[in-house]
Amino acid sequence: MSNAKPPLSRARIRLAWAIALSVDAIQIPAEAAGPVGWFVGAGLDCVAMGALWALVGFHWAFLPSFLTEWIPYLNMAPLWTLAVALATKGRGEPDPALPPGPVA
Repeated sequence: MSNAKPPLSRARIRLAWAIALSVDAIQIPAEAAGPVGWFVGAGLDCVAMGALWALVGFHWAFLPSFLTEWIPYLNMAPLWTLAVALATKGRGEPDPALPPGPVA
């Protein structure tokens, strides 16, 4: 039984990156707003987790990102962007213009 994940379309990968970058870009300044920003960030984390899971599928990198985002001031790191980088690495569709590579 193979643990290989199916390839993702370029559109899904781009949308996942756009969501992760947007959420991190909103949360970093919102964190400076104090408790109000923390609640905004918590809502964004729930939306980001659901959207990324729907686009990319389950990946272990999403769990630490989701849990650590709930810790005030740890939110200043772009953890969603890092999680998407890990979850989408090597999962893009092969380019049809390139010949197939050697089988390893």
